[in-house]
Amino acid sequence: MSAPDVLVVGAGPTGLTLALQTHEHGATVRVVDRRSEAFRRSRAMIVHSRTLECLRPLGVTAALLERADRSPRAQLHLGSRVVDVSLGEAAMRSTPYPHLTMVRQADVEEVLEDALLRRGVEVEWGVGLDALDVVGERPRATLTSAGGHELATPRYVVGCDGPASSVRNAAGIAWDGGAYRQEIVLADLELEADLMPDVLHVVAGRTGLLFLFALGEGATWRLLGTRPARDGDQPFGQPGEAVPVADVQALIDDAGLEAQVREMPWSAQVRLQHRVAREFRHGPLFLAGDAAHTHSPAAAQGMNTGIIDAVNLGWKLAYADHAGPALLDSYDHERRPAARQALALTHTVFFAEASTHPLPQLLRGRMLPLLAPLLPVMLRQPRAMAAVITLLSQPWVRYPGSALSVTDGFLARGPRPGDRLPDRVVTCAGRQTRLHDLTASPGVHLLLARDAECAELDRLGPRVTGHRIDSWPGTGITAVRPDGHVGFRSARSAGALTAWLELVGAT
Repeated sequence: MSAPDVLVVGAGPTGLTLALQTHEHGATVRVVDRRSEAFRRSRAMIVHSRTLECLRPLGVTAALLERADRSPRAQLHLGSRVVDVSLGEAAMRSTPYPHLTMVRQADVEEVLEDALLRRGVEVEWGVGLDALDVVGERPRATLTSAGGHELATPRYVVGCDGPASSVRNAAGIAWDGGAYRQEIVLADLELEADLMPDVLHVVAGRTGLLFLFALGEGATWRLLGTRPARDGDQPFGQPGEAVPVADVQALIDDAGLEAQVREMPWSAQVRLQHRVAREFRHGPLFLAGDAAHTHSPAAAQGMNTGIIDAVNLGWKLAYADHAGPALLDSYDHERRPAARQALALTHTVFFAEASTHPLPQLLRGRMLPLLAPLLPVMLRQPRAMAAVITLLSQPWVRYPGSALSVTDGFLARGPRPGDRLPDRVVTCAGRQTRLHDLTASPGVHLLLARDAECAELDRLGPRVTGHRIDSWPGTGITAVRPDGHVGFRSARSAGALTAWLELVGAT
């Protein structure tokens, strides 16, 4: 087997997305995973709008939406009160996905793996990374499978192998942070209870929040609850020992929910930690997803942040041959601050959800039930729901200080380099369309105002696509990176555009 450009270690959502993004932008890729098969108990269940936008150019968003619930409903159990909440469409005009999207991690992985298979890339299950070093500038990885040992020498290795990352350990990258005092309990249940089916039930109690999803994987209900962490040495972030039925029933009883466990085919305790790797790149070795940052499941950030890591890094690995060193250096510069911000959000939400501190206990046990009559009115406000969904979609992810964010001339309005490209209705080639429709394919996209002069259009390579926006007056040029962020803007005609295209390896 010839050496691939990129060896991806780990076939969860991050690793699969990275492989697909790298492949779609022209590099060869190999994906290995120590597990004999995919773990099919979903731990993540929400894909945010920004994540769907990032995945759209890879041709998988439609398949994900076919498996998703785009209008989920929830019932909030607040003491003796039950509040119905609709989590469907929100007043969000700048995205084609203005809704909370519930889709199982298992479905996300199946869609991504199927997309790779259609492109001739097969995940190699049962292949583990046992040793890794760098000779000169080339990684040297020892892979072990049932067939024996193999030495692989790719150009780059990306660790998408979770909190206990072998790639991170081999690179000697520090793992800053600590353990939570709480742990997660997961269980598949059949319940004797008067619960509305196909609805997310959220139970607020003094001891924490309890979630019941009508997931239908191993049983009708999936329970997610928190409790004080037990002693143990199981790996962080991974399903560990089974939880006794009595302990699960105690969580339900403590939350005040009138339900009895009738069957429990599967359960696990999951130890939690909050950590960020001190660097996301060490020479030709990279980290993404839970190998680079890990936190509580609060606010549904883990899978989404990992996928966005992968979309950011994949095209850079593929274009690196034709670019300067700033391209690969930008991954750590852009994504590590974003990871820290995601960690701060999850830390805050998890404190409110699960902490035994008197303040959140008072909020959950006393204040929320008192506010229950007002919640339906508050949650029916489209702007309120839009604000929540937007916050979860990481609007803070901007790269204005990146070496790839270049401005040429004064810009009066519009997205700045480093910003995500917002979705808008525009006129292009005489018809109305949306910006995200125009940019829904791999590569760099140039958006030219009506009177822009761009000599580069005559010599664009296969990595760049140009679009004349007739409804934009003026002479401006906007270049959109393959991950959906604006990279270059000029108020004048071309000139500096050529240098930027060379900087990112798109020439």
